[in-house]
Amino acid sequence: MTHDPQLIAWLDQEDAHLTRTIRSHRVAVQYVQRGEGPDEPPFGYTVGLFGVGHPELVVVGLGHGATGDVLDEVAALVLGGRDLLPGELVVLEGGERLLTVEPLPNPAEILFSANRFYQRPDEFSVPAYQLTWAHEGGAFPWDPGCPCPPECQPRPGTWRA
Repeated sequence: MTHDPQLIAWLDQEDAHLTRTIRSHRVAVQYVQRGEGPDEPPFGYTVGLFGVGHPELVVVGLGHGATGDVLDEVAALVLGGRDLLPGELVVLEGGERLLTVEPLPNPAEILFSANRFYQRPDEFSVPAYQLTWAHEGGAFPWDPGCPCPPECQPRPGTWRA
């Protein structure tokens, strides 16, 4: 537990902002831009779906705008009553983007804002699904000929925030 007054004040402001966003929109997107190296891809995740009985959603390796678009669209499906299941294929943007739903085995290492929002300790982390996206042409990271190396979209459980 930190005792740094500036950090505590900043976290309090972040908590208040997150609460307002979820009250207004039912879900928020937390985007994390990490280092510039290929082994540190950016990622984003939802906060708010656990409150309606669904795992949070994570997207790895897309830019800020694309991450928000994907998570907003899939979260809207969930908030509209759709329960996603591991292994399911999801088609977005008029068929332009294909995703697969995968369980995320290490959510406590990634979902810091969600766990803070729901006051969940690491050992009882909010659950999450990683939405793995297909590249142009429909190739997923595990498919032969995928145009992006595996580090641009790490497999669930192989990366940390």
